[in-house]
Amino acid sequence: MKYKELGASGIEVSVIGLGCWAFGGGAYWGPQSQRDADAVVAAAIERGVNFIDTAEIYNDGESERSLGLALKGRRDKVVLASKISTAHAGEVRKYLEGSLARLGTDYLDLYILHWPINPTALAHFTGGQGAAGQPPQVAEVFAQFEALRKEGLIRSIGLSNFGVRQMEEVAATGVRADSNQLAYNIVSRAIETEIAPYCVAHQIGVTGSVGLQQGLLTGKYAKPEDVPPPQAHSRHFHQDRGGKDSRHYEDGAEKELFDALDCVKAISAETGLSCARISLAWILQKPFMTSTLVGCRNLAQLDANLGAADVALSDELMARIDAASLPVWQKLGDTPDYYENRGKSRIF
Repeated sequence: MKYKELGASGIEVSVIGLGCWAFGGGAYWGPQSQRDADAVVAAAIERGVNFIDTAEIYNDGESERSLGLALKGRRDKVVLASKISTAHAGEVRKYLEGSLARLGTDYLDLYILHWPINPTALAHFTGGQGAAGQPPQVAEVFAQFEALRKEGLIRSIGLSNFGVRQMEEVAATGVRADSNQLAYNIVSRAIETEIAPYCVAHQIGVTGSVGLQQGLLTGKYAKPEDVPPPQAHSRHFHQDRGGKDSRHYEDGAEKELFDALDCVKAISAETGLSCARISLAWILQKPFMTSTLVGCRNLAQLDANLGAADVALSDELMARIDAASLPVWQKLGDTPDYYENRGKSRIF
């Protein structure tokens, strides 16, 4: 396993991190065995993964509880990250304490604001209001983060889904953020335009989410109709594909999406590498990436994903994938919020 510094924090994280959204089970991903969660965490740590990420909102806190159980006796071996919902941003201490209790720890290595503070993001969770009845202010929120960092309850402050203007708002408070977690994969490349270059220039580590586009880039789906609605409500898919979860009202880029996937499958056939390893290796070879998170629900998935750390794709293969995925990027545009209509993006 390779490691990189998380921004300018001095904290080293594995280039593949473990994303724990499915832990605890829930409506989105279905049931999740605690025995499997325990086994995945133990094996991941044994194989060099030290970066583990969850959030208070994942399965209504059950992800944190499940991860806390899996980390018993192993807490000191990991860089543990969790996220606070934008809806709770006005009361950072209160919700951090809840996360710490569920995780069974007395500090977090990285505490992340899950979405920027803006009307669209707040409306999604709260109808437009913050926890105290008024939208919280950026300066007030990050002053609370900084106070908790100085107390030692958190080691580092992180962002998630922040655009350039939003990162500049945080920087103007005088509080340093060390990372920005963003959707990034072969078919979700919008951050390459402005966000990733800004992060590199300002020593903000870029950590990736949805590295396999919620299973699509494993190659297990042959056509759009095969993708379950909960995993098809992003702007990649037609607005009707995601059912009740879809709210973007766009036509998607389904032809371009599956053309890109066909390219990955062809490379898989040529090299003998799985689609998942190719897709993750492609991310890891992008120089602006610090780490990418992968969800692993059992040991078989863990093994399939961690092998990407040892894969070196040739320049020719990287270029082929870049070219094949470009039409998706062009169709979806430079808006890195893949779930809201691009006119209402929460990221700017």
